Amino acid sequence: MRKILIVGAGHAGLHLAHGLLNHGYDVTVITGQSSLEIRTGKPSISQFTFPTALECERKFDLDFWSALSPQIREQKLAVYREGQPVMAVKGRSDPGNGYSVSVDRRVKMADWLESFEDRGGKVVIHGVTVTDLDYFSRMFDLIVVAVGHGELGQLFDYDDSRFSGTRPRALAQAYVYDLWPPDTGDSANIGWFGVTEEAGNILLLPMLTQEGPAHNILLVDKKGGPMDAWPDRPGPEEQLRRMKDLMRKYAPEFFERAKDAVLMDGRSTLVEDLTPQVRNPVGTLPSGGKVIGMADVVVTMDPFVGQSWNNSTRCAEAYLESIIERGDQVFDEEFMITAFDRFWEFGQDNQEWAEFASSMVEQALPEHIMNVMNAASEFPEIADRWIQGWDCPSDYKTWMFDPVVAERYISEVRARHAG
Repeated sequence: MRKILIVGAGHAGLHLAHGLLNHGYDVTVITGQSSLEIRTGKPSISQFTFPTALECERKFDLDFWSALSPQIREQKLAVYREGQPVMAVKGRSDPGNGYSVSVDRRVKMADWLESFEDRGGKVVIHGVTVTDLDYFSRMFDLIVVAVGHGELGQLFDYDDSRFSGTRPRALAQAYVYDLWPPDTGDSANIGWFGVTEEAGNILLLPMLTQEGPAHNILLVDKKGGPMDAWPDRPGPEEQLRRMKDLMRKYAPEFFERAKDAVLMDGRSTLVEDLTPQVRNPVGTLPSGGKVIGMADVVVTMDPFVGQSWNNSTRCAEAYLESIIERGDQVFDEEFMITAFDRFWEFGQDNQEWAEFASSMVEQALPEHIMNVMNAASEFPEIADRWIQGWDCPSDYKTWMFDPVVAERYISEVRARHAG
């Protein structure tokens, strides 16, 4: 039985761990935090689990929360100029392809880690150094690094040939109760995304926390931008007050929903800096041994688009398929590059979508993109396709990013409705 070590108990690592365990591999997860420490720790940047990723989780009986979590079947994207909405796209998930959910990472990862151990996986609670990995490389057939901060992250060099659109981001997040429902007749479980021309981006998202359903407010801006209002790292209540003030100024519709919001508890806020990057997936140990990085370790997404878990799931699935197909052959550097390339077929499209969506108003939008947005406001099927693309961003290159193809698609939709 082939022995595989996964370093880190995050979304990608645990998804892969469960998949490998399900296929009969000897899998060990080593993590610096126990499930209890994860469950009672600080929040992380909240993410979506889109319909396709949910189906991947269900294959391994990992969808523990859909019956309790708000089921997000509709998303709204609004563009603001000087505090006024100038354009909006509202679309629905494919009725035949389910819904999205957002679950507090502390709940999801703690539950997955406990379930992995209950199902026979090995869990070791301990910090890991590069020297440790050198030692472990003699004990395991493959080491997968699924934690990218600190010393381990330095194993993986930045790869500007794959992605060079790096923009340092400042973000603030708060988990809250007592949001007003939309006054437009929309479901309270709709996801709201706001893009402001003068400042950054806003996400308002229904989610499941340890205390039950709540909402997440996330503000993302470039470093030094108007929404980078956190250099002094304010306390939770002051942070929420500033977040409301920024919404009042730049996206009043968001403020009207959040004006009476209260923090869920004393561990409901997060301030963080993040730079989207792509790294080389192969790390070299001092002994010359090789390890493979996955998901956030090698592809860091802009938080505004909520695609990190989508990337994590697709990466775990690609690595799982590659490992199974490898059989008894050695997991060498060629294997690692090929496994990452298998994931990158999706990851590159996702990164391009994230780059477009998170920087829409930092430069003049091409005319054909403006035409697409106007058409999406007019025709629900275009709006639905835009929103459904969040589940599989590879679709955008088939109809939206190319000017000629986009205009032809809009013309076809107009012709159908005219007929």
